[in-house]
Amino acid sequence: MPKREGSSKAKGRQASAGAHHTWDYLRMIGVPDLPPRTSPFDPGYDPLTLESHLEQSSHLISVLKISMACWQVASEKATRRKVQAARKLNVPVCTGGGPFEVAVTFGKLGEFLDLCADIGVTRIEAGEGFTDTHLDPNHIVKMAADRGLEVQFEVGKKHGGSFGDKIVQELIDQGQRWLDAGAKDIVIEGRESAESVGVFDAKGNMNAKLAERFASAYGLERTVFEAPDKPSQFAFLNHFGPEVHLSNVRIEELLRVEIYRRGLHSDAFQYHNLRPKGPKD
Repeated sequence: MPKREGSSKAKGRQASAGAHHTWDYLRMIGVPDLPPRTSPFDPGYDPLTLESHLEQSSHLISVLKISMACWQVASEKATRRKVQAARKLNVPVCTGGGPFEVAVTFGKLGEFLDLCADIGVTRIEAGEGFTDTHLDPNHIVKMAADRGLEVQFEVGKKHGGSFGDKIVQELIDQGQRWLDAGAKDIVIEGRESAESVGVFDAKGNMNAKLAERFASAYGLERTVFEAPDKPSQFAFLNHFGPEVHLSNVRIEELLRVEIYRRGLHSDAFQYHNLRPKGPKD
């Protein structure tokens, strides 16, 4: 039987498959090894979709947020499956702040925390984004810790418009009280629009001076900026560089954020604080 043309070349390619790796190449061109600094959210995908994203990107995820209250009305079996899939890949899971505020309003915080612990999440997000509940940070953090849960706190109102200079200092002080009580991170409100909220004006422009005040107060390690769309994500990375923590990133946009963070996106390549350093030799 005559040989098919090119079959020997194909065998040669197969023999070398796996001898070269993406991570080796990235180190070659000076892309730094970075710890996970993005907290993407699951807006209510089916378990298979989320599991596929986790399989692809778990090494890039700091905390997976099962956002809004979607997980409370979805099939509980599906919710538990998603949480277990993340935990199996050593990805911490956090609930969004909305369900927390609802639970506090109705006097059912203990029951809410029991549910979160039973489902298997790692962390809950506390906040006063659309309620005025005057929370005691020490009490909340202890209640969570008693159930094996961590806490992060979100500063800012969802419907309060862009931050002003005066409110920023009040929010910084509020966030510090939560850190002193044992909260892991402080999240800066950005919602799903990044317009007329938090450090963003009505046109979606990021106020770098206000953002810097939060980062200076808490340190970049414990400051998490909500960046729900491409302009907001790129603005934070351009200004702060690859070390900045971002959240509210849709999980299907995670890889785009991470190539930008590493200077592999064409726009990021123009910024010296993001662009890869190049080969050492």
